[in-house]
Amino acid sequence: MGRLFGTDGVRGLANADLTPELALSLAAAAARVLAEHDRSHRPVAVVGRDPRASGEMLEAAVVAGLTSAGADVLRAGVLPTPAVAHLVAALGADVGVMISASHNPMPDNGIKLFAAGGHKLPDSVEDEIEQKMGALEHRPTGAGIGRVRDVEDAEGQYVQHLLKVTPHRLEGLKVVVDCANGAASVAAPDAYRRAGAEVVEIHTHPDGLNINDGCGSTHLEQVRAAVREHGADLGIAHDGDADRCLAVDADGNDVDGDQIMAVLAIAMKESGELTDDTLVATVMSNLGLHLAMREHGITLRTAAVGDRYVLEELRAGGYALGGEQSGHVVLPAHATTGDGLLTALRLMARMAETGKPLAELAGVMRRLPQVLVNVVVADKARVAKDTAVSEAVAAVEAELGDTGRVLLRPSGTEQLVRVMVEAPTHELAESAAQRLAGVVSSVG
Repeated sequence: MGRLFGTDGVRGLANADLTPELALSLAAAAARVLAEHDRSHRPVAVVGRDPRASGEMLEAAVVAGLTSAGADVLRAGVLPTPAVAHLVAALGADVGVMISASHNPMPDNGIKLFAAGGHKLPDSVEDEIEQKMGALEHRPTGAGIGRVRDVEDAEGQYVQHLLKVTPHRLEGLKVVVDCANGAASVAAPDAYRRAGAEVVEIHTHPDGLNINDGCGSTHLEQVRAAVREHGADLGIAHDGDADRCLAVDADGNDVDGDQIMAVLAIAMKESGELTDDTLVATVMSNLGLHLAMREHGITLRTAAVGDRYVLEELRAGGYALGGEQSGHVVLPAHATTGDGLLTALRLMARMAETGKPLAELAGVMRRLPQVLVNVVVADKARVAKDTAVSEAVAAVEAELGDTGRVLLRPSGTEQLVRVMVEAPTHELAESAAQRLAGVVSSVG
């Protein structure tokens, strides 16, 4: 059996892979591990979920697991992932649990864990939790069993926090927001309106079954059409748990996470918020981001793919901004994890402050054509060490020089090697990627 935890918690088909029994065991183990370093008080856990139907079942199991381990539970209801992380810190809880499969389709679900302060867990702590699952531990009885109560105005507390850290009012902006019928269906329109924007809502009526169904950040055609129809200044698209956002400009052109980071990094450098004039991104960020940051005197540090690795780099260096091309953006001064609502508010605040349209702001970065080919191999470790592969990569890098980039990355879960090439034209990128894929395939 492989490792239970993936790059962002535990995820699978609800009631098949991710069962109530597993959720109960996982929650009980998490309570024991995350609270054992401080036994001076009864442990407290915050539990939130997205609106998918299976969340009701899994919430009950998680609450049972936590209380069986002696933890009191503060039930936050349907809330974005970053709201749960915020409440863990704001309420002084020891554990946070978010039940969500993010952008996955409705039948899936997942469990994300947070430690005290609202921080994601390092691999070593996840491994410790996994080891303790199902262990015969002493269980409290009587008054030692955990109690459950609901958090009063959980959504309002989170929105109030967002408004406090938004640097400029949004009057004069008209925004379309697509909430993917997910966890931000109430919080996002509320926050944007209270910040001063005129808001057009789409896909804000979750019924437990329609989350991410042809909408949200994985289906931008919906928000593009609505921006044009309503003559909006921009569109914002969230995923099911709203820990990320993507945008479209007034003409319906996509603005991805790299471009959003470029806009925010330049704004934060001007305001003195960008620690050491440094931005943290992943190895998959477009070369155009590297070039744009260099032009504006900003250092770009890269981390492995996954917002948890961006977070580790941010915390290690004390940096103020980081994120991924997918729209996970982290501002550690105000959030401990990717926060799509905070990101959108910051992006709109920059538009309102400068009076510039999003297309002009995002234009500081030119996205180079990027081609990604997944190559199935028998042994991805052998590919990584093969001389023919390294020579082929070096040859393509020499051809591209400073105008392109090559990245070969083994999959973390499958016998795949991902070949990524960026070049001045799509044709060049496609040709080079296919050549390299051929070499990888012949070796692997």
